[in-house]
Formats: sequence, C-alpha cells, structure tokens
Amino acid sequence: MWTIATGALVTGLLGATVGPTPLLAVLLPAAVLGILLAAVDLRCLRLPNPLVAVLAAVTVVPLGLSALLIGEPDRLARAGLAALLTGLVYLLVALLPGAGLGLGDVKLAAVLCFTLGFAGWPAVAIGLLTPHLINGPIALTLLLTRRAKRRTALPLGPALLIGALVALVTT
Repeated sequence: MWTIATGALVTGLLGATVGPTPLLAVLLPAAVLGILLAAVDLRCLRLPNPLVAVLAAVTVVPLGLSALLIGEPDRLARAGLAALLTGLVYLLVALLPGAGLGLGDVKLAAVLCFTLGFAGWPAVAIGLLTPHLINGPIALTLLLTRRAKRRTALPLGPALLIGALVALVTT
C-alpha cells in the first residue's frame, strides 16, 4: 500500500519539477523501479541484480541514445565518467573489511550517477552527499537507542534513490 502512495508522490514530484521533457520519459519508469528496489532493500537488505540491470537498461540506453541523437556527446561522456568514478569509489569502499557496503549498493550508485551525470555535476554532488546525510542520522539514532549495534546492516539503497530524486528535483 505504501509503495503505491510513494509511487504517486515520486512521479508527481518528478512531473512537476522536471516538466514535459525527454528526461521525464526516462525518469518515470526509473522511479517505479526505484520504489521497487527500495522496498526490496528495506525488507531483505538486498538489491537484486536483475532489477538493477533493468534500471540500467531503462536509464542508460535511452539517455545515451538521446545524447548522441541531439548532438550532445559531452553529456554522455559526463554521465559515463560520473558512473565510472562512483562505481570505482564505492567498490573500493565495499572491498574494505567491515565496510558494510554491498555490491548491490555499488551497482545502484553507478547506475544512478549515470543519470545524475547526464543532468550535470551539481546533481552528481547532491546525489552522492544526500544518501549519507539521510543514513547517518538514522544509524546514529539506532545506535543511541540500542536498536542496532555497530555491525548491524542498514539498507543504503533507499537513501541512494532518495538522494538521486533530491538531486534531480533541485538542480
């Protein structure tokens, strides 16, 4: 039930802020997939590869083709660079002992940063900072209330998705 309400809220927010642009045609299906990914991550602490792959196909392919068709290869290069750098940094963090970052988070962050890179570097910066501003206070509250321990796994996927949404509607 909450996923339907969340879907309506997110798609309405995107429609109102992004407006009738080709980017909106990519963002609306991505938002639906994002809500599904967030629900799965909250429940299972997993971001299934098939869903992340579909999100990548729904975003990367149309945005890449549109950049080439409208003659803006620099947008495509920026998006690819943002995805590559984000993927590498998140992968390095995930490989650290006890990092608590899963490979699903790495893949999702890279896919989201492709879209954010397409929108511009300010969107990438906001999209990368916001998830940690969301999860940090949540983790601190859980630790202080003793509802979690230092090694308790927390889902990052929903925060990554919210961060991307915030970045897209504010830049």
